[in-house]
Amino acid sequence: MAINFQFEDAEFQFSDLEIVENWINQTIETEKCFTGNVTYIFCSDNYLLDVNRKYLNHDYFTDVITFDYVKNGKISGDIFISIDRIIENAKIFNVSRENELLRVMIHGVLHLIGYDDQTDEQEAEIHSKEDFYLNIYNSL
Repeated sequence: MAINFQFEDAEFQFSDLEIVENWINQTIETEKCFTGNVTYIFCSDNYLLDVNRKYLNHDYFTDVITFDYVKNGKISGDIFISIDRIIENAKIFNVSRENELLRVMIHGVLHLIGYDDQTDEQEAEIHSKEDFYLNIYNSL
């Protein structure tokens, strides 16, 4: 199975795409799951706003939307990421764009694995997992 990357109306460069793919696969394996087909779709704020309105009936900008196709522990889904939000949030949180992008990418995978962020407790747990896996990435 595979980790796929698509670009709609936004472009950027990964420093090393193979390392990113391996990191995502390692995260999924560490969580006792299997990689199915995970597709990242990188786009603009307006593109993701249209997705948010059309499929979720939400009328606001967001950094990530995850569509879950997981079956029997095989992690599959589409993860839409707004590069505009990544750039803005990196400034707000005073982190690099790459760090913010990686955080949002792994956030989407964690949702596919089964973590949620609807309550304060769930949000704390998913943020802790993000930090854990970002530390692993930074040690690669």
